[in-house]
Amino acid sequence: MTETATITGSRSRPSDGPTGTTYPDSPDARSPPSITGQSAQDLELETLHSQTYATAISFPEGGRRAWLVVLSSFCLIAATFGMTASVGLFQSYWQSHQLSAYSSRDIAWISSVQIFLTLSLGVQVGPLFDRYGPRWLTFIGSVGCVSYILLLGQCTKYWHFLLCFGILGGISCAILTTVALSVISHWFKARRGLATGITFTGTSLGGIVFPIALSSIFERMTWAWSMRLLALVEFVLVLVGNLFVRGRLPTQKQGGVINFWCFKDSRFAWTTVGISCFEFVLFTAIGLLPTYALDQGFSQQTSFNVIAIMNAGSGLGRYIAGLVADHYGRFNSMNVSIVVSLVATLALWLPIHHNLVLFYVMVPIFGFGSGSVMSLAPVCIGELGKVSEYGQRYGTSYSVVGIATLVSIPTAAELQASAGMRPFVAFCGGMLVLALMSFLMARWACLDYKWRGKVKV
Repeated sequence: MTETATITGSRSRPSDGPTGTTYPDSPDARSPPSITGQSAQDLELETLHSQTYATAISFPEGGRRAWLVVLSSFCLIAATFGMTASVGLFQSYWQSHQLSAYSSRDIAWISSVQIFLTLSLGVQVGPLFDRYGPRWLTFIGSVGCVSYILLLGQCTKYWHFLLCFGILGGISCAILTTVALSVISHWFKARRGLATGITFTGTSLGGIVFPIALSSIFERMTWAWSMRLLALVEFVLVLVGNLFVRGRLPTQKQGGVINFWCFKDSRFAWTTVGISCFEFVLFTAIGLLPTYALDQGFSQQTSFNVIAIMNAGSGLGRYIAGLVADHYGRFNSMNVSIVVSLVATLALWLPIHHNLVLFYVMVPIFGFGSGSVMSLAPVCIGELGKVSEYGQRYGTSYSVVGIATLVSIPTAAELQASAGMRPFVAFCGGMLVLALMSFLMARWACLDYKWRGKVKV
C-alpha cells in the first residue's frame, strides 16, 4: 500500500488538510515577518489567528456553489490563458501583415511582455485577493481584457501592439488568472487537483477554438472586425466569470505584498525553479511552433493547426493530471508529466527532419505533458503553505517564473535564427531536464530529504 505524506508547514500548527506527517522545513514554522514589518505582539496575534483559522477550516469539496466557482474560473482561464496559448497565430499574422518590416525576434517581444506581466504581476494581485476577495478584481480585469482586444483591432504600429497586447493585455490577464486559480483553494482541498485540472482545460478550449476560428475569420474579415468578434466572445466568457466567482474564506488584512521568506523553504524554492524551467520551454513552443512548422516545409494551414492540436492534447492532460494527482500525489504526478514532455521533445521532436507524420505525433504528446504540468503547478504551490496565504505564495513564485517567460520566446527565436532548429530543440530538452531535476529535489525536500518511492507526495 502506498504511504501518504501530508505536506504542511510547522509541527506545532494544525495542518490545512488531513492529518499526517509534517515537516519543519517551511517559513510557516519560523513565523517570519513579511517585508512590511510587524511587531512581536502583532506576530503573536497573527500566529494565534492562523492556528484558529487552520483548526476551524473545512472544505466543501463539491456541491452546486463550488462547481459554479469552477465554471467561473474555467471561463476566466479560457479568456486569458486561452488567448496566451494562441500567441503563435497572432505573431504569424502580424509578421505577414502589420509588422512585416520587423523580424520574428522583434515581434516575439510583444507576446513575451504579455506573458511576463500575466505571470509576474500575480505578486501584486495575489495579496489583494487575500485581502479583498475576488469580486472587484474580477470586474476590473474583465473590463481590461475586453478593452485590449477591441483596441487591438485599431493597432497598426509596433508600439501600438506592444502597449495594447503586451502591457494592457498582460495586466488584465494577470488579474483574472490569479483570481481564477486562487479562488479554487477556497472550495477544494482533497479534490483541488481535479478542480484545478478542470479549470485549466479552459486554456485548451481557448487554445483550440481561437486559432481555428481566427484562421478562418482572417480570410473573410478585416483585422478590425476580427478583433471585434473576438472581443464579443471574450465578453461572454468574462461575464460568466463575474456572475459565479465567489470567495468563501475570511479575507486576510495582514501580510506583505511579497514574502521573500518563502524562498527559505527549500521545497518552495525548488518548485519555483522547476516551474520556471518548464514554462520557459512551454511558451517557447507556443510562440514558435507555427514558425518551426513553416521552416520544416509544412503548409501554412499546418502552422495554424499545430497550436490547436497541441492544446487538444493539453486539455486531456490537464484533466487527467488533476484526477491522478489527487490519488497518487501532486509532486509524483508532476514528475511523471515532465517525463512525458521530455520524451516527446528528445525522442520525437528532435529527429523530425521534415517528417509531417512524426510532427503530428509529437505535438499532442508534448501538449499532454505540458498541460499536465500547467495544471499541477499551482496545486503544488498550494501544498506548501496555509490556504490563507495561497495568493501571496502564488504571486511570489510567479514573480520569478515571469522573468523566465519574458526572455523565453526572444531567446529561442535568436537561437533558431543563429544555430538552427535542432540546437533549438536540444536546448528545450536540456531545460526540461533541469525542470525534472528541480521537482525531484522538491519532492525529496517534502520527505525531509529521506527518499521513499511509494509515498503519496
